[in-house]
Amino acid sequence: MNRIILLYVCCGGLVLVTSLLGLFYSSVTIPMKDIVHILLEKSVGLGLGLEIEKQVAMIIWEIRLPRVILAGIVGASLALAGAAFQGLLRNPLADPYTIGVSSGAALGAVAVIFFQITLVGLQGFTLPLFSIAGGFFTLLLVYSLTRLSGRGMAVQTIILAGIIISSFVGAFISLIIALSGTELRQIIYWIMGSVGMRGWSYVGLVLPFFLLGAIVIIWHYRELNTLALGEEAARHVGVNVNRKKIYILIGASLLTGGAVAVSGMIGFVGLVVPHLVRLVIGPNHKHVLPLSVLVGSSFLILADLLSRTIIAPQELPIGVITALIGAPVFAYLLIRNRSGRRVRM
Repeated sequence: MNRIILLYVCCGGLVLVTSLLGLFYSSVTIPMKDIVHILLEKSVGLGLGLEIEKQVAMIIWEIRLPRVILAGIVGASLALAGAAFQGLLRNPLADPYTIGVSSGAALGAVAVIFFQITLVGLQGFTLPLFSIAGGFFTLLLVYSLTRLSGRGMAVQTIILAGIIISSFVGAFISLIIALSGTELRQIIYWIMGSVGMRGWSYVGLVLPFFLLGAIVIIWHYRELNTLALGEEAARHVGVNVNRKKIYILIGASLLTGGAVAVSGMIGFVGLVVPHLVRLVIGPNHKHVLPLSVLVGSSFLILADLLSRTIIAPQELPIGVITALIGAPVFAYLLIRNRSGRRVRM
């Protein structure tokens, strides 16, 4: 079998295995045959002829399944956005948080929690909608600051503008945390990240942003390959560099904003996963992008499983798990990179 096809099959199988594990293991263990029966009966109306209690069916279909799907979408979004940012900025340290979109989304959510904001008729979606709006507003600030600098859309300028805006927004988040009373625990826990108790409504909310952002990013894989050779080289082959950068930034920001809106701030997924994929498949974004989706999805499903089983029945914030796993891996990659065996961009 072709090596690339084998990689896709293995990564797809990894998503399936981690998803089944996420449905099987928790504080209450449910037999795998019961899980398969519930999934078949609820999805296609054909079960295995088993008698399943309504409470058990509700646990799988209404709690665990949307949680696993949401973790998969968030992981895929962050990994794909990270691969896009790294390719666009030609910087192995770039990730969805580099240009400040995540900080803006976090500020929107923290403001909703602190000020108890509620949109009439959209009570359940107030937090995600404000998060997405905050992410796009931050992107607009970064773009405006970059244009005002007089250096166009230069890579270094985008990174510096993102750092400036992210630090500025982070100061407001710290201020709200300092002024918080009863909301403090909720704000801190949200910032550390979680996909628990979100339900199908959050899956429905983030899915359109994921699909749209993924289509935009994957559609521009050729431009990302060309931009990896440098902006001048890209211009020489007819790429409208500034326009394509804007498209890619918008696509990556849709992915990041949607993910942060429903899960909080989860780090290291967009930083580590694209590195690991490039080590295996090489720098061609035609394969780096879709494989990052699969690996990122599996990684966050597994991280969520660990977060709710290590100290069950209590749960750890998923951001803690991704940091504990991602930081050592990234440290190894950094040492490997500095030792002369550079990760191919």
